[in-house]
Amino acid sequence: MIANTPTPPYYAVIFTSIRTKEDRDYEKIAFRMEELAKKQEGYLGIESAREGLGITISYWKDLESIKKWKEQTEHLLAQEMGKEYFYSSYKTRISLVQRDYTFEKKQVHAK
Repeated sequence: MIANTPTPPYYAVIFTSIRTKEDRDYEKIAFRMEELAKKQEGYLGIESAREGLGITISYWKDLESIKKWKEQTEHLLAQEMGKEYFYSSYKTRISLVQRDYTFEKKQVHAK
């Protein structure tokens, strides 16, 4: 699903990763992190896809909100598990979104 973000400016945290073969409840932990992020002040939305290369983009109101999320206790534990078990490599990028635009195909109803 495409995140419904506000009018820019806002921030995007782009997390690109390559998984290991370790499972260790990865899906359960990823779901928990998404649920926790939604409760964080300044959280705006998330988009994620994985097919070999994983890309998760979370959207935030400001840099302070991102900093607080990075330091959230359960998130810190998940980060350590990621380094130890889940990822062979990853990269995090933080970007300022200055402009966005949308396209949506209109629904055509057949008679």
